[in-house]
Amino acid sequence: MGCRSRRIRRGRFPVIHHAIRSSRPSCFRPCIALAAAVALLAACSPQGATEAKPAAPTHAVHPESGLSVIPVTLQTASGPHVIHAEVASSNAEQAKGLMFRKHLGPDEGMIFPRNPPDVASFWMKNTPLPLDIVFIGVDHRVMNISANTEPYSLTPVTANGMTSAVLELPGGRAAQLGIGPGTEVKW
Repeated sequence: MGCRSRRIRRGRFPVIHHAIRSSRPSCFRPCIALAAAVALLAACSPQGATEAKPAAPTHAVHPESGLSVIPVTLQTASGPHVIHAEVASSNAEQAKGLMFRKHLGPDEGMIFPRNPPDVASFWMKNTPLPLDIVFIGVDHRVMNISANTEPYSLTPVTANGMTSAVLELPGGRAAQLGIGPGTEVKW
């Protein structure tokens, strides 16, 4: 008996009924039961939870610009303030900056890493929002701020020295948060 199929003649062609359809015990059923038990034990094993590697951290992407968004922390006298900054890293991204942007939330901004550090100079061409342009030195401290820059102005605003990055914030936000020369910036 066992696992063999049985043949029953009906008409001219033999019909094969597989063991799984017969009322006889099947040798496949214990195999299936064993496989299910092994899968259940593996799923319940505490080793699976401890050996799992955490997912690699991912940065958010700004829906309008498509740029990565990272936290930038400014350490002021009143405590740390986190700005969710879009990262303009390529020359094209830095040239466009916040041009044509009509809205920027109070804790949003854009950071322009300068590699290698240089004396940065910015303008407001095609930028309808007033901005605070925060120049960050190579020591990761604020050097100077051009506050409430005039929208659409072609007059350049320049850093007081070598910059490792420039952070653009909504106009007036630097003063509201107490950001000034010497404020530490981490990103």
